[in-house]
Amino acid sequence: MARSLIGRLVEPLGGPVMGSLTSPLKRLYTAGAAGAVVLAFGMLAGCAGTPAALADIRYDFGPAPQPATSGPMPAIKVLDVSAPETLASDKLIYRLSYADAQQTASYANSHWTMAPAQLLTQRLRNALSQRGTVLTGGDGVRAPVLKVDLDEFEQIFDSRTESHGAVSARVTLTQGGKVLAQRTFIARAPASSSDASGGAQALAAASDDLVAQIAAWIGVQALVAAQ
Repeated sequence: MARSLIGRLVEPLGGPVMGSLTSPLKRLYTAGAAGAVVLAFGMLAGCAGTPAALADIRYDFGPAPQPATSGPMPAIKVLDVSAPETLASDKLIYRLSYADAQQTASYANSHWTMAPAQLLTQRLRNALSQRGTVLTGGDGVRAPVLKVDLDEFEQIFDSRTESHGAVSARVTLTQGGKVLAQRTFIARAPASSSDASGGAQALAAASDDLVAQIAAWIGVQALVAAQ
C-alpha cells in the first residue's frame, strides 16, 4: 500500500508536466512532491501505530444472572464495598503463581470500567434488592448494616495455559453498633482463556458466586433474628 501511494506521488516528476516547467518552478514542484511523500510516510506510520497505541479494552461484569428463588428479606443497609489500595483502581490484576506467587502485575491495555469494589457494590445491591429493600449508609432508617471488605480480586495463573479468577471478602453484619455476624467468603472460577478476556470473565463469574453466597448467608441471618 505504501509503495503504491508513493509511486502515485513521485510519478508526475518525470511526466510531461515537468518538461514544460521553468527551472524555478521545477525546483518548487520537486520540493512540493517530496514533501507530499514525507507526509504520506507519516500518515502510513501513524495508521500502523495507532491501533496498538490507543487500544484499551474495558470490561465490566456483564449482565446480572437470574437471582435464585428464595424468600423475602427485611430492609438492609449495604455500604460501599471497601478495598485495599492495591485494588482501588481500574487495573485488571494477575498473578503468575507457577513462577512467583508473591508478585502481581496488571494488563497494560485492558482495564475494568471502574474499580472492582464499585462493580461488586453494584452487583451486591442489585442481587439483594430482588429480595427486599436495599438502603445505603446515609439513609436514616433503622436497619441492619452490611459491610464488605474486599481482600482478593485477581486472575491467578496456575500454569502458562491455565488460570482462574479469585475473589475473597470479609463480610460483617451489624445493627446499632453491635456485630451480629461475620464471615469470610471465597469464590473461584476457571478462565476460558489465558488472557485479559478470560481473566475478566472468570472474575465476573467468581464475583457472582461470591454475591450469591453472601445473599444466602444474609437470608440465614434474617431467619435466625426472626426466631
